[in-house]
Amino acid sequence: MIQLGKYNTLRVARFVDFGAYLSDDEGSEVLLPSRYLPDNAVIGDELEVFVYKDSEERPVAVTDRPFATVGEFAFLQVTQVNRYGAFVDWGVPKNILVPFSEQRVRMEEGGIYPVYIYLDHATQRIVASAKLEKFLGNVIPEYQPGDKVNALVWQHTPIGYKVIVDNLFQGIIYDNEVYAPLEIEQTITAYVKMVRSDNKIDLTIGDRARNRVSEIAREIMHRLTEGNGSLAISDSSSPEQIKAEFKCSKKDFKKAIGKLYKERKIVLDGAGISLADQT
Repeated sequence: MIQLGKYNTLRVARFVDFGAYLSDDEGSEVLLPSRYLPDNAVIGDELEVFVYKDSEERPVAVTDRPFATVGEFAFLQVTQVNRYGAFVDWGVPKNILVPFSEQRVRMEEGGIYPVYIYLDHATQRIVASAKLEKFLGNVIPEYQPGDKVNALVWQHTPIGYKVIVDNLFQGIIYDNEVYAPLEIEQTITAYVKMVRSDNKIDLTIGDRARNRVSEIAREIMHRLTEGNGSLAISDSSSPEQIKAEFKCSKKDFKKAIGKLYKERKIVLDGAGISLADQT
């Protein structure tokens, strides 16, 4: 079955003056206009195409790659506002409508907003909504602590960054877990800390604790070996100084220098850290 708003792998079924018709295994066909048709295409070739409806509401295939497909979230720019709502550019010739009823705030031309793209089954039209929450958390998350996820940063709150986890769930990265600035619209790799009873997910942008401590330890050794063999920072330094220097928590920093000390790679004194004598 040819899916609207999705990538489809279809076969060239027949050529016409204005392109070629592609078909699926059930015999359904969709037009691929000439400008998207490979020069050496022959009947039977398989092509990966994106299918949507053109300005006359006819299904059409293109080789363009939209910024997001049906079932995905993205930050898109408004190109026009009229009496029906706002139209956003999603990377294919026909823009998507965000009806006024699906806007959290009134969208303005030129503005960039986070939206969810979906197929309205009643009208068979691809539309978008800025009311993100109603499309999140509709299935039960089955993550375990430490699982790696993709997270789209979409809002900063007084306690941290709201993110969209794997296009399915609401998550948050608390400010005390952030040791380098995050950007709205940024997609990052994050790790599950816990799934809460409301099915929202607490995340960290650090790797699992062991890997995170190892990374800090490697950075400490790099600075010691590339510098003069000592650093004026220790486990008695302030959390603020440690965060500024190594972009980590004091807790993880202490674990890292403890690891290096046990391995006899460093020596500690009240003023800082030095390379151990390896002779």
